Amino acid sequence: MISRIRGTLLRRDMDSVEVMTASGVGYEVEIPLSVFEKLPRVSAEVELLTHHVVREDDELLFGFMLPAERELFGRLLGASGVGPRLALAMMSALTPSALVRAIIDRDVPTLVQVPGVGRKTAERIAVELGDKLDDLSLRSAPSVKGAAAQEAVGALVALGYATAEAGTAVRKAIEEQGAEEDVQALIRKSLGYARK
Repeated sequence: MISRIRGTLLRRDMDSVEVMTASGVGYEVEIPLSVFEKLPRVSAEVELLTHHVVREDDELLFGFMLPAERELFGRLLGASGVGPRLALAMMSALTPSALVRAIIDRDVPTLVQVPGVGRKTAERIAVELGDKLDDLSLRSAPSVKGAAAQEAVGALVALGYATAEAGTAVRKAIEEQGAEEDVQALIRKSLGYARK
């Protein structure tokens, strides 16, 4: 079982990387958007914690920066009907902390924002995993709350931003400017953070 890879980053795409180890073996590792945002430049040294999936006809590696991210991925795979690609999509559409919070809070409307997750799947994930994620340290990160904030996130997503990026931008706008009741003003402020 491959649990960790360290080497030179040869390629970095939004959904996968290629890492050349010191022994001369190159590995392709699939990653969520949250990992892509933390990657160093190409040709730099990188270390990824990996989850190794072995199938009859294929072997896949999924990479993470934090132990809690890898643990979350593994637990998502424990839910009925959730395979590696859907788990990765969930961790790309929502930040890991927002995903943990949505599952613990049984927040089905947030979970169905993930491409490929319908209402029944979201409800099943919430029921099966809702009591099994409390120990993950990712939960403590701030969330985007309130009707204005949720509407602003929805507007940024409609403009083509990823849900995780939109949530981060709105959160920054609220933290910097304070609570904002005017949705249009909050959207304008958030767009400034989304472009940075």
